Amino acid sequence: MWNDVRRQGVLLSRALGAREPSEALLARAPRAWMRVLPHVLAFAAAASLLPTGIVVLLNDYGLPGALAGLLGVAQAAPLLLAAARPLSAWYIVFVADILTALALLLWADTLGNQAWPWPPPAIIGYLLLCLPLSLRLPRRTLVAVWLATVAAAVLLGLLNPDHSPGSNVLLVVLSGVVLLLGGAVRERSEAQHVSEVERARRTLLEERARIARELHDVVAHHMSVITVQADSAPYRIEGIPEAAREEFATIAGTARQSLAEMRRLLGVLRSEGSEGSDGDPQLAPQPGLDELDALVESAVHAGVDARLTRSGEADGLPQAVTLSAYRIVQEALANVVRHAPGSAVTVTVAVDDARSALRVEVVNGPAATPARPLESHGTGHGLIGMRERTRLVGGELDTGRTADGGFRVAAVLPLAEPTRGEIS
Repeated sequence: MWNDVRRQGVLLSRALGAREPSEALLARAPRAWMRVLPHVLAFAAAASLLPTGIVVLLNDYGLPGALAGLLGVAQAAPLLLAAARPLSAWYIVFVADILTALALLLWADTLGNQAWPWPPPAIIGYLLLCLPLSLRLPRRTLVAVWLATVAAAVLLGLLNPDHSPGSNVLLVVLSGVVLLLGGAVRERSEAQHVSEVERARRTLLEERARIARELHDVVAHHMSVITVQADSAPYRIEGIPEAAREEFATIAGTARQSLAEMRRLLGVLRSEGSEGSDGDPQLAPQPGLDELDALVESAVHAGVDARLTRSGEADGLPQAVTLSAYRIVQEALANVVRHAPGSAVTVTVAVDDARSALRVEVVNGPAATPARPLESHGTGHGLIGMRERTRLVGGELDTGRTADGGFRVAAVLPLAEPTRGEIS
C-alpha cells in the first residue's frame, strides 16, 4: 500500500512539474487589444482582490495588520502572472492559501461562523487563477492541480474537524468545474487547430498533384513532338550525314528518357492511382552509378567537354546512395550546360573503403572559348536539391568557386544507414 501511495505521489509531482507555456494567453491573437486583454484582466483581478483580502483578514478574522498584509499580497499579487506563467502563479497562491488557513487557525480572534480554511477572497482568487491554468496546461497537470486542492482541503479539514466544511466543499467543487470546462475548451481548440493543419496539408497535396498533371500535359506534348521530329528527321530530310543521324537519335532518346522520368514523378505526386499496378512509377527502376556514362555522354552532346573517372568497387552499394550520387552529378552537369557552356568538366566517383563512403566530385574550369550562358541568373533550387539529397543519406556537400574561376561540387555519401540523429 505504501508503494502505491509513493508511486501516485511521484506521478503527481511529475504532472505538477510540467513546463510553463512558452507564450502568454492569446499571444497570437490577430488584434493588439486581444493580446493585451488577459494582462489587463489579471491586473484588474489583483488590484481588486489585494485590498479586499487584506481588509477581510483584518476586520472579519482579526489577524494582526502586518500578517494580514503579507498574506493578502501573497494571495492576490501572483494573479499578475496568470496570463504568462499560470503554473508558477498557482504554486505561490496555493502555498499562500494554505499558510493563510493555518494563520487563521492559530491567530484569528475567533472563527465562529466565518468561512474556513478558505476566506471568500481566497476562493475567488483561486478560481480566477484556475481559468488561465486550464486554458494553457495539459489534462494531466489539471488533474494534478485538482488532486492537490482536494488533498489540501482534506488535511486542513482534519486540523479543525468541528468547523463547517462549507468553504472546503465549495472550493473543491468549483475549482473542479472551472478546470474541467477550461480544459474542454482548450482541447476543443487544439483539435480544431489540428484539423485546420491537416486540411491545409491535404489541400497542398491536392494542389501539388494538380500542378503535376498540368505540367505533364503541357511539357509532355512538346517533348513528344521533339521525339517524333528527331526520329523522323533522317527520313524527311535527304542527304543527312551519319553524324547528324546519330545526333537526332540521341535527341530522341534523351526526350524519351525525360518523358519517362516525368511520368514517374507524376505518379509520385498524384493523390490517387492504382497501387501495385505494373506501371507504378514508384516501383520503376531508379537510375544509379551505371547510368552515369550515359549522363556524361548526353552532356558531351550538349557541348560540354565532360570526362568520367571511376575508382573502387561499386557493386552492392545502397540504392539511396547511388540514386543521390546520380542526381547530384545530373544537377551539376545541368548547371554547367546552363551557366558555363563549353567548359571542361571532370566527374569523379570513388568508393572510399577507409571511410566507408562514396565520394562524388564534379569540377568545371573556365571555357576555352567562352560562350554566352543560357541563363545569367540561377534560382538556387539545384544547390538546394543537392544539399537535401545529401542530407537525407547523412552525407556532406561542399560547393564553391575554384581558383581558376570554375565551380566545384563535392559530396561524401556514407554507405552505412544514417541514424535519425544524423539526418535530423
